[in-house]
Amino acid sequence: MRWPTLFVSHGSPMLAVDPGRTGPALAEWAQRLPKPDAILVVSPHWMGHGLAVSTRDRQQAWHDFGGFPQELYTLQYAAPGSPELAGRVAGLLGGAGLTVHDDPKRPLDHGAWVPLRYLYPDVDVPVVQLALDAGRDATAQYKLGQLLSPLRDENVLIIGSGSLTHNLRHVQRGHDAAPLPYVEPFQSWFAQHIAARDTEALLAWETRAPGAAQAHPSDEHLMPFYVAWGAGEGPGVRLLDEVAYGALAMDAYQFGELADATPTRAEPLTATA
Repeated sequence: MRWPTLFVSHGSPMLAVDPGRTGPALAEWAQRLPKPDAILVVSPHWMGHGLAVSTRDRQQAWHDFGGFPQELYTLQYAAPGSPELAGRVAGLLGGAGLTVHDDPKRPLDHGAWVPLRYLYPDVDVPVVQLALDAGRDATAQYKLGQLLSPLRDENVLIIGSGSLTHNLRHVQRGHDAAPLPYVEPFQSWFAQHIAARDTEALLAWETRAPGAAQAHPSDEHLMPFYVAWGAGEGPGVRLLDEVAYGALAMDAYQFGELADATPTRAEPLTATA
């Protein structure tokens, strides 16, 4: 079975307790498909100098944020780990000349565990997190995703968790605050070029997408998109286009389809608030 890949926007840690349309939409997406044997997730909250992979036998939620309601700090996501998948990831990337370090201690950051609570609430699918190299641009992250693509044939779901727009200085009060003027044009530009499979334009997003500098003062929250897109090797389907707090575009995309999927599996989701 060949799996699709998934890009999700995790927005704020508040998504864990304030799901909006995003939480139900992610749950609906996962319910349409069989469970994978394992999950590989990348997040902007684990980036550094070089690549690393988590090798824990049991994952743990890391509350890597401050100043939020106390209930957030009680939430857990103790999914199984998978040293076997971690080794497979290291092997795939090592075969291309990339060095991947093992990390047996790193817990799951909120970019990983918050969306996973909606996707797989039973906490029964093994999870491995891959740290991204902060020095790599969109093209390099896209190529990294391509190297990981064989995992899709091994019943592994590859998730890129980031945010289609992410400017914390512009966050407004209230989940349903009106989108700021640059947010929807940026969303629409990405949607149009994903639908057209315009690789050249998407990789040049910093100079070609409207409002790019406002949407992403720094690029780390967009890099997981390119990993999921590169690994997906197929058409992109927009699953969700919510905007939270005025500045956080919560778009989700599926890239590719299950080998035996029917067309309805790639239809946009219909979850409501």
